[in-house]
Amino acid sequence: MSNSIKIKNTDLVLSKIGFGTVNAGLAWDNEDAFEILERYINLGGNVIDCARIYSDWVEPEIGRAERVIGDWIKHRGKRDDLVIMTKGGHPKMDTMNISRMSKDDMEYDLNLSLKTLGIDCIDIYFYHRDDLSQPVSDLIELMESFVKQGKIRYYGCSNWTTKRMIEADKYCKEMGYRGFVANQMLFNIASDNMKPFPDETMVTMDKEMMKYHKNSNNLAMPYFGLCSGFFQKLEAKGKEAVIDSPYYTESNLEIAEKIKALEKRYNCTTSQILLGYILNQDLEILPLAGASKIEQLEDFMKTIHINFDKADFQF
Repeated sequence: MSNSIKIKNTDLVLSKIGFGTVNAGLAWDNEDAFEILERYINLGGNVIDCARIYSDWVEPEIGRAERVIGDWIKHRGKRDDLVIMTKGGHPKMDTMNISRMSKDDMEYDLNLSLKTLGIDCIDIYFYHRDDLSQPVSDLIELMESFVKQGKIRYYGCSNWTTKRMIEADKYCKEMGYRGFVANQMLFNIASDNMKPFPDETMVTMDKEMMKYHKNSNNLAMPYFGLCSGFFQKLEAKGKEAVIDSPYYTESNLEIAEKIKALEKRYNCTTSQILLGYILNQDLEILPLAGASKIEQLEDFMKTIHINFDKADFQF
């Protein structure tokens, strides 16, 4: 398995696993943050995934994760070896039903992200959500304006439906634009069998979307690759510890038994099985994974060195 992915029709070369930073400023900050982020780089990673909204649900700080990433970049004194990704246009936490994807909203988020990160240009900038009331042409043109201003290099989408991405691709082809280079969505070993996720604005990759990604230049970047720790908690503490989880279904309990069997077969961990499942799909795919401790990071980064048999994941 190659240790990197080159996104078609770009100069972007990405590590096989991206580091999600939703824990930045919460589980780790300051020198601890510098250590875990630099450790990710030393383990072969280069994709730092963030968002303007991370983690505004914990008061009082706003834009906490970007602040931590910015502090780290300033501390290390370089960023050319990194692929910095962040997202804008997420609704406010107390009004999730009200879109924040107007031109003013997106310009505000982008400029604040650049300032907080302490960089002049973001490598991949994402729409964090979609607004179906806006034509895709308007949304694409706004991103293209950011590219022309030199504020972003490429752009992507997160939580968009397959239909909307196809519309965007068609418009970009007509206009001669590169278009979306990446799409972030919910996808993992248990997502097909989970209960409805509490956040209805999140989009899960289904068979239609998987087929789309097999035949497009839009790289799939699933989040929640580690299933929010569901299988680790289930194994360590039993069913009572996870009974309220949206992943708690009979089908996923059966998958838990299969995961245990694979752990024994490959002498590996649960996290490595979960990311191995994603990396062994029949399409090019780059999972995003976060860690609250450096040991968790070191654990899941070893996944790329395990020679799994794809047949083991045909559940």
